[in-house]
Amino acid sequence: MKLSTLFLLLFASFQMAKAQPLNDFFTEADQFFKSHVAEGKVDYDAIAKKPSALNKLMSRADAISVSKTNANAYKAFWINAYNLAVIKGVIDNYPIKSPLDTDGFFDKITYRLAGENLTLNAIENQKLRAQFNEPRFHFVLVCGAIGCPPLIDKAYTPKNLEAQLESQTKLALNNPEFIKVEADAVQLSEIFKWYKEDFVKNGSELDFINQFRSENINPECSISYYPYNWNLNKQ
Repeated sequence: MKLSTLFLLLFASFQMAKAQPLNDFFTEADQFFKSHVAEGKVDYDAIAKKPSALNKLMSRADAISVSKTNANAYKAFWINAYNLAVIKGVIDNYPIKSPLDTDGFFDKITYRLAGENLTLNAIENQKLRAQFNEPRFHFVLVCGAIGCPPLIDKAYTPKNLEAQLESQTKLALNNPEFIKVEADAVQLSEIFKWYKEDFVKNGSELDFINQFRSENINPECSISYYPYNWNLNKQ
């Protein structure tokens, strides 16, 4: 066997071994979400009674190494990590009626992920928003409240990420409870106020929204923001 061929085989074996922990994480995250999420709501009672699967997943997530060079794997990992960390934060303080019942839920409490201690805000703003021009993140990162877009009952995966981002964005932006359209006015989730810069890079908020709507909103409509519902997204 030529030395170059041997090197390529060894390199391929190394890459496969390196990818295995990440693949295992996606598989176990998928099983966890399928078992504990339905219609966008989380069975916190069941998880609180038996948190071993969640704790195992969080430990596995700490051992992951993921690089932006594989963008879809990187994005999928951090989206799942965020959603799992939210559930972990709820369970660690359970029972609560809202994530806001816990001081520092988003900006003080840290989680050990990919070898770093990170808050939820750090995951969202540093690991995702700062790295990619991707406003659809806001429809897949679920903050544990009813006001959020719904949590799906499966893991986000590199292979399916683009379709999943598109599907969840369309689901949210066509939901009349999320985008409240009247004759000459529209009420938007406060997500559009808090992260306005993400939605107006290529036009107005309504220009962004209409890309995903089955029925376009009149771009001349006045815009206001309805209060965010911070009640827990509990089954």
